[in-house]
Amino acid sequence: MALWFREELDGIILFVRLTPRSAKDAIKGIKAAESGRYHLQVRVRAVPEDGKANLALVRLLSKWLDVAVRDMTIVSGATSRLKHIKISGDAEELALKLAALAPPET
Repeated sequence: MALWFREELDGIILFVRLTPRSAKDAIKGIKAAESGRYHLQVRVRAVPEDGKANLALVRLLSKWLDVAVRDMTIVSGATSRLKHIKISGDAEELALKLAALAPPET
């Protein structure tokens, strides 16, 4: 399985490619970028204005992972499609949860 997240001491960093203005909010799969790095593909209906798409992303991930919104932070890519999301908590537990929920590679 390709690495689309990285374990840290106090949580994980999730690599995401966000597509705003989609027909629906959805987690679509894991995909390799041209750089060779893997990302979780996420689509949200929200527009990329005033942080609306980022908020929709965090809410969708929160629901998907059953983790509180307050435990998630966009650490890089706030104005980009490629984002790094820090999810605070037990890194091993979060990694197991992500592995279990992992959508197929596309």
